[in-house]
Amino acid sequence: MQAVLENGPKQIEIKSFPDPVIQGDEILMKIRANGLCQNDVRDYTGDTKWTYPRVGGHEFSGEIIAVGNAVNPKHFQVGDHVVKYILPNCGECYYCKTGRPNLCTEIYSSPTFHNDYGISGFWGMSQLMAVKTTDLFKYPHTTSFLDMAFTEPLGCVINSVERANVQLGQDALVIGGGVMGLLHVMTLKLKGARVLVSEPNENRRRLALELGADFVFDPMQKDPVALVKNETDGRGADVVFNTTAVPAIAKQAIAFTANGGQTFMFSSMHPDDPVSIDLGAVHAHEKFIKGTVSPTRETYFRATQLISKKALNLRPLLDKTFPYTDAESAFQYAMLPETLKTMVTFD
Repeated sequence: MQAVLENGPKQIEIKSFPDPVIQGDEILMKIRANGLCQNDVRDYTGDTKWTYPRVGGHEFSGEIIAVGNAVNPKHFQVGDHVVKYILPNCGECYYCKTGRPNLCTEIYSSPTFHNDYGISGFWGMSQLMAVKTTDLFKYPHTTSFLDMAFTEPLGCVINSVERANVQLGQDALVIGGGVMGLLHVMTLKLKGARVLVSEPNENRRRLALELGADFVFDPMQKDPVALVKNETDGRGADVVFNTTAVPAIAKQAIAFTANGGQTFMFSSMHPDDPVSIDLGAVHAHEKFIKGTVSPTRETYFRATQLISKKALNLRPLLDKTFPYTDAESAFQYAMLPETLKTMVTFD
């Protein structure tokens, strides 16, 4: 098989590897599509803590081309369209046992992130992958591989929205109109929220409205906090989701939040600089500041249900596709600030 190997920052090689040999409880997955996110871009540019060489790609979809002799044919067969739960998790620690494998204590020490003796990575940027059936989620054949490749990012967003316990009619503010912000918009509308979006790019604001946002604004043109309060009877948003990586905006997210409201830090910070917070206001106004990271197995499953049942229209988020043999161009295109989802396809 071939894979897109990153030997270092901006050092891409299409390299041949032996085909994976599956165990009895595994299937052989032929990868058909993989989406690039900002973490992939950071791996490409070298803005990462993870080791090289590396085969990235964690937003992938594909089909089963072989099954191990212990795989239950009632569940998985050759030809099935599938996605993989991508986070390495031990299944033994406190967080795994309590249904939060996204917080597993072994994630970041695994070879997926650090491999001093070999290749790190999720391996979604390869033609073939051996996958244990316990990590598989199946799709109907009527769902395209491109749509299926949105499972992981949508699973992250569902985890975010579910943790907020959004109520019907609440005001929810999404900061950022990129792919993750727009997925928040669509998911929040399914929850019955009134959705506001803060986004400086006019095209993204327009797309947010098309995808269901109720009110959009450019935070660079007016006092954004005053604007949000004016739109919410002077209170601020009941729940705020910060999908940007800018530390200064994290502080603004708290100011957007109503008394008694919730602020969710969905994105990692780059650079990861400390953010000063008025803890007196947090105390006096009962504001809740929460983090959210990655999908759980349950939110991964919920994502497959929304996508397969066409509850969301994901195609407006798909910007451009590239064959894996032109992965260099795909990374360079994904780096452009105005782009949405870039995907790499495998024949």
